[in-house]
Amino acid sequence: MAKEYAAQEIPGVKIEVMDSLTATAAEGLIALMAAKAAETGASLEEAIKVAQGVRDRVNAYVLLDTMKHVYRSGRIPQIASRLGTILNIRPLFSVHEKVHFTRVVRSQERGIEIMFEKIREKVGDKPIHAAVMHAYAPEAAIKLKDCVAKEFNCKDLWLTEFSPVMGYACGTGTLGVAFYSEA
Repeated sequence: MAKEYAAQEIPGVKIEVMDSLTATAAEGLIALMAAKAAETGASLEEAIKVAQGVRDRVNAYVLLDTMKHVYRSGRIPQIASRLGTILNIRPLFSVHEKVHFTRVVRSQERGIEIMFEKIREKVGDKPIHAAVMHAYAPEAAIKLKDCVAKEFNCKDLWLTEFSPVMGYACGTGTLGVAFYSEA
């Protein structure tokens, strides 16, 4: 609908819609690379191919600090959320084409260790483009960003907040890393 509306309001502008197949800052990484391609003179079709190439490689890992709020997304029952909170369980999810449960951990430190192991499995020693995300936890996010910079060969490294919807569904203290490796 927005494409049709824009065609009426700004005739002559070509708009293409692409499903990112992801969420969080992973979408931003796709958009940034398409914009960089366009900025260097790529045609719309070439920029779309760049975006599709990044889309196929981009991943994200999200570590919740608590299960207290996650039931609000409708993905788990409230009783599971309460039990997880009582047991101090922190779920780790991956995001690539859809949300996948990866593992539960008992501490943020262990969750980050597992996250880094999973990232290494996907990228090896290739340079990466990455974004560290957080929900109302800027100090922890800065610390995580520093760790990502030390652990990986980062061509780009961003720091950003989760959207308000992610913050609502996942809760305060949620951390994540979106990334893709060089082709």
